[in-house]
This record gives sequence, C-alpha cells and structure tokens, in this order.
Amino acid sequence: MAVTYFLTGFVSAVFLAIVIVAITYAYLKRTRGKPRNIVGYLDLIPDLSEVQRNQVQEIRRVFLPKVDKIRQSLYTKRVELADLLFIEPADREKIYAVAEQILHHQSELESEVIEHILEERELLSPSQKRKFYDIIVQQFASGGLGVHDVKGRRT
Repeated sequence: MAVTYFLTGFVSAVFLAIVIVAITYAYLKRTRGKPRNIVGYLDLIPDLSEVQRNQVQEIRRVFLPKVDKIRQSLYTKRVELADLLFIEPADREKIYAVAEQILHHQSELESEVIEHILEERELLSPSQKRKFYDIIVQQFASGGLGVHDVKGRRT
C-alpha cells in the first residue's frame, strides 16, 4: 500500500512538473515573439509614416542589390584567400593581392552604407533623427556596420 501511495505521488509530481514547464515555455515563447525581419536601420523606428516607409523602400530597391553584390564579392575573395593561404608553396604576392581586393570591397561596402544612412536620414523628423542616431550608435558599437555588415551572411 505504501508503495502505491509513493508511486502515485511520484507520477503526480512528475506530471505536475511537466505541465509547469510546458506552460512556462508556451508563455515565454508567446511573450518573446518572433524576431522582426530587419532589413535596415529604419525598420527599428516604429513611428515612420506610410510616405516615409514608401520612400525607404524606394531607396532600398537601389541600395540592397549594390550591397549584396559587394557582400558576394567579399565572400568570394575570402574563400579565395583561404585557399591561397594553404597552397604549398605559399604565393605571398597572390595572397596580398587578394587581401588588397578584400580591403577594397570592405571600403566600398562602408562607403555605400554611409551614403545610405545619409540618404535615409534626410527622410526623418527631428525626433526620428534622434532615434536613428541612437540606433546607429548601438549597431556600430560592435565595430561593424550593424545590420548591413557581412558577418554571418552568405549569399
């Protein structure tokens, strides 16, 4: 009889623990929400007007393909550099030539992002510009270009 009570209590406790974990998981999943699909910095400003959003889309229509092409070039050159680094014997001249091309593409990417930020900034009200500044500072704090950087992106 004591074993029956013990097993009943044990099964009840395990069941209760599973229910609590499931409810907690469901609650946290719902409250955390899905990550927003951020394409650019202005996606982080919630109070853009419809006109502003349309202007941003037009700017991105030109900007994003340019940046994607540069990112693809960077990726290709980095793969080439990795291959060159492990070819025997090492051809230092080729290695440094490819490294220079990578630097050129990085500089080109940075210039495009700077021009893009300046172009987007012109669309904003003074209060939105303050928010935009805070977003840029936060995004650049890691040392990269924030959402427009190449880290972790492969096309």
